This record gives sequence, structure tokens and C-alpha cells, in this order.
Amino acid sequence: MGDWRGVLLAVLVVALLAGLGVLARRRHRRDLGTPADRATFATLHTASLASPPLRAGLTAASAERAIRHLRALLGTPAVALTDDQRVLAWDGGGAHHADELVQLAHSTLASGRTHAHGDSEVGCSRGRCELRGSVIAPLIVEDRVVGTLVVLTDISSASLVRATTEVARWVSGQLELAELDKSRTALIEAEVRALRAQISPHFVYNSLTAIASFVRTDPERARALLVEFADYTRYSFRRQGEFTTLAEELRAIERYLVLEQARFGDRLVVTLRVAPEVLPVRLPFLSVQPLVENAIRHGLEHKAGVGHVTITAEDDRTDALITIEDDGVGEDPERMRRVLAGDAGADSVGLGNVDERLRSVFGDEYGLVVETAVDAGTKVLVRIPKFAPGVGG
Repeated sequence: MGDWRGVLLAVLVVALLAGLGVLARRRHRRDLGTPADRATFATLHTASLASPPLRAGLTAASAERAIRHLRALLGTPAVALTDDQRVLAWDGGGAHHADELVQLAHSTLASGRTHAHGDSEVGCSRGRCELRGSVIAPLIVEDRVVGTLVVLTDISSASLVRATTEVARWVSGQLELAELDKSRTALIEAEVRALRAQISPHFVYNSLTAIASFVRTDPERARALLVEFADYTRYSFRRQGEFTTLAEELRAIERYLVLEQARFGDRLVVTLRVAPEVLPVRLPFLSVQPLVENAIRHGLEHKAGVGHVTITAEDDRTDALITIEDDGVGEDPERMRRVLAGDAGADSVGLGNVDERLRSVFGDEYGLVVETAVDAGTKVLVRIPKFAPGVGG
């Protein structure tokens, strides 16, 4: 009897678990929403797959990576992307129509409007080819038609024309963003070149003067300083990459400070406190060094006696908090306000440049915060997100 009850209990438990599984599956199906919800999700997901390659601009490589997702969005037998001269990528059947479609695209490229073409222009005598029409929509970037989205179909319709036009507008939006990315990168590179030009004459003159002073009295130190100078300038004038790590920036700052201490001697005291966990944080190239140079050049150079510079980098949850503080002569707060507002005539060793680049990359909440007053020293705070989209290697 005991065995019978045990078997019955086991059967009941299995049945209960199976029932719970059915309920869970039903609940899961309900959580997915209506068929319209699921279709919307699928469309958005497909668009998200096409977006990254298009953000690289309209090239053969980017078109090849995006084309199958665009075809999935439209659900047509074939889709192509062209520039203003040739087919960049094709997905689906009917590739033998490529040459004639390039010719048909000329009207869209010239007018900037969507054109539909019927059987008399697209149809062919190949027995297995069922393509009887096409819709060609313009890809427009900054009011320029840069290419076309070509859809080939067996049955043309007004709804397909509307769908093709809307997808082409979306593609154009991604290409516009690609252009903005390129413009932003070019602007930042120009700002870095301007910053290098502003820093280098003053720094090079002072460094070489300091090194020259040791050539006769301490040749070994002069050689060591030349190595530091070479390593620092190699970093400052490197061409690869818009971004660097905090560790690399701090190594360059240490070399810069070695050269400045050779010039100031005992008049310059530097304190450096860095949390190891923030060393891998990525930030725009030359965005901390100018702050240190500003502290020495404008804060301590005209101060009598010993000057102190303290550099800290701390872990602050999702951010790295970098502080450069000096006990020098300070600044007029109004002048500093004009610097951060973009007044080029008031700039101090690129502080406005650094502030603008930080805000451009990370957002307005990540610009410089400066606390200063005449004869009260200067404290500059820099907040950098530890992880930021688009800030790659």
C-alpha cells in the first residue's frame, strides 16, 4: 500500500509540474504581445542590425553588410544600394538587371524623387525571372542625392512605393549621422592640432633651455632629460587615435613634470594620487595635460617661493573624477567664465579647447568645472564616464 501511495504522489507531482509549465508557456506567449507588437519588435530589431554599417557611410563594404537587413525590412525579392555611379551591393535574385537599373536610377539621382518602373522597363525574357517592376528611392545627405535604394518586385503597388521611400529616408538619416560623425572627428582633430600648436612653442623653448643648462654641469641628467623630452613629444604629436587611456595621459604628464621640475628646481612640488581602477578609462587625447600645464604656466610661474600642484584621479561609481589643483596666483573668475564660454581671446593653454572636446564627446555634464580667484589658486575638476559608447580604442 505504501508503494502505491508513493507512486500516486509522484504522478500527481509530475502532473502539477507539467501544468505549471503549460501556464508558464502561455504566460510567456502573452508577454510577447499581440501579432502587431511582435511585428513592430521584429522591424525595429532588423533596423538596428542595418544601422551600424550604415553609420560608416555609403561604401561598398557598408552597403554589403546592410543590404540583407534592408531586404528583410521590405520583404521583396531583391534589393540593391547604389551610389551615384554603380551598384554597391545586391541581395536577392535578378542581379542580371543591375546594369539597366543603374541607368534607371539616373532619373532619381537627378530629381531627388522616388520613381517606380514597370514591366516595360524591368521585365526580361528569362523564363525563370519573375521580376516585373522596381522602385528607386533617393538617398539624400545634406540636400545632396548620394545614391539610391532600389527595390525589385514581381508586383508593384502604391504601398511598396511608400515603404521604399520611408526606408530610404531612414537610410539617409543613418548616412547623415555618419557625416556628422566624420565632421565631429575632423573638428576634434583640428582642435587637437590647434592645441599642439599652442602648447609646443612655449614648452619646447623652456624644456630645451633647461636641458642646455645641464649639458656642462651634469651631462648624465641632460641625457636623461632629452629622453624624457623625446618620449613626451612623441606622445604629444602622435597621429593614431582620437582617444587615449588615463594611464597613457598620466605617463605623458609625468614626463612633462620631470622637464618642468628641471626648470623650476625646488620651487615646484608635485603630488600625484591615482586610484588603479581608473587607469584604463578612455578619454580624448591631450585632455588632462593642458590642465596641468595651465596650473604651472599660469598658476605657479609668477608665484614667489614654492608652488604645489596636486593631481588626483579617483573612482566615483560610474565615473572617474580627475582633479588638478595648484596654490598659485589664481585667475579672475570672470575671465575663466569667458574661457569656458568659448572666448578664444581669453583662453589659457587650451582650457576652452579641452572643455569643448569633453562636452562634444561625453555630453554637457562632463565639461570642466573650475574653482578659482585671484591669489587663491585654481582647482579644475574633470569628470569622465568609465564607459561611454563610441569611445573606442
